[in-house]
Amino acid sequence: MTEPDRGERDPGLAAERTRLAWRRTAIAFAAVGGIMLKTSIIAGAVVLAMSPLIWALGYLAAPHPDSARAAPRLRLVSITITVVAAVALIVSFTARGR
Repeated sequence: MTEPDRGERDPGLAAERTRLAWRRTAIAFAAVGGIMLKTSIIAGAVVLAMSPLIWALGYLAAPHPDSARAAPRLRLVSITITVVAAVALIVSFTARGR
């Protein structure tokens, strides 16, 4: 019986791990948004509204074997993450607690 080459990896597993990481991030955003609702309804609602977007980004961010198709996806994911972070920062500075 031969041992599998350590250099070979199943690209399907990498994609699944990436999707799972994005799902955990989306769940964390939803949890933080729910907690934020207690102090600021607007800020909490904005963070909660971003959770489905982050969940959907998990499918775009997953590695793809075709590198020519991966570059535009990675660019889209990077831009979206930057926009989400900027919106969260703006909301955190402008929202007022009770």
